[in-house]
Amino acid sequence: MRAVVLREHGGIDALKFEPSFPDPKIGEGQILLRVKATSLNYHDVFTCQGMPGIKVPMPMIIGLDIAGEIAAVGPGVTGWKQGDRVLVNPLDPVTPEKGLMGEMLHGGAAELCAVDATRLIRMPDGVSFDQAASLPVAYGTAHRMMFTNGWLKAGEKVLILGASGGVGSCCVLLAKLAGAEVVACGSTPEKLKALKDWGADHVIDYKAQDFTKEIYALYEKPHRRRYAGGVDVVVNFTGGDTWVPSLRVLKRGGRLLTCGATAGFDPKEDLRYIWTFELKVLGSNSWTPDDLSTLMKLIAEGKLKPIIDTMLPLEETREGVRQLRDREVIGKIIIRP
Repeated sequence: MRAVVLREHGGIDALKFEPSFPDPKIGEGQILLRVKATSLNYHDVFTCQGMPGIKVPMPMIIGLDIAGEIAAVGPGVTGWKQGDRVLVNPLDPVTPEKGLMGEMLHGGAAELCAVDATRLIRMPDGVSFDQAASLPVAYGTAHRMMFTNGWLKAGEKVLILGASGGVGSCCVLLAKLAGAEVVACGSTPEKLKALKDWGADHVIDYKAQDFTKEIYALYEKPHRRRYAGGVDVVVNFTGGDTWVPSLRVLKRGGRLLTCGATAGFDPKEDLRYIWTFELKVLGSNSWTPDDLSTLMKLIAEGKLKPIIDTMLPLEETREGVRQLRDREVIGKIIIRP
């Protein structure tokens, strides 16, 4: 089969398109999936480079988010049949210790994929393979962070950093769907326009503007005695030098939601804001099958449309990963084998 394979770490140049990689063999409890779409994530950049403490078995086919049709059903599998349209959960809810598809097990950047049946989620009518493949890592993470752990509700004011990427774009869509007032940060005129098109009420060019000053201008500086000013929620999965400014724009009792640290995991801290404003720092990690099912239901009902930036053939997967690495993307990149 055709596949995009990583045989050693070394950056995205280590990714190679191979026209005749061995077809997968399925075992007990597995199905053979004919991949229709897979979406790329910044995690694929990290997998190519190598991550401390994570030993990726080589060779590895990248691609965590996968949607397709069942081509064959292995022994011991019930409830599924050839031709069923399915989304693959990259993290097995029954045996999570097996690790992520595309990192510990061959992923979706190939024509075929062997998948444990416990990872399968049925795709409802009205959801395309491209849309389904957009969901798990970025949209599933955003949904869990915003609602399960973040308690976002109608009428709240929310600031979203990194709003034009995979997770960030979903946060914008979900926050608007929930009835929140959204301030979204981006870095180029094209990204700022896209954020407005997605429904953001206000946009901030974080490279040209100080987002703390912009929030103060919109909502006044937070006042700990009057419980006034600032925003109710900040979504910050960048970390680095944005961390303390994020604390400064939260109203008393506000919530800082985080699911990553793309700009640095050990930022300077200022505990004074946390205690004097009674702030809540809420971490969120990954997603559940319910998050993915809920998101597909929203798509089927016409309430959610995942933001897809680019669609590429399998042979151009490395170019897609490069675009992610260089932050040229507004939304998701879909690979179609």
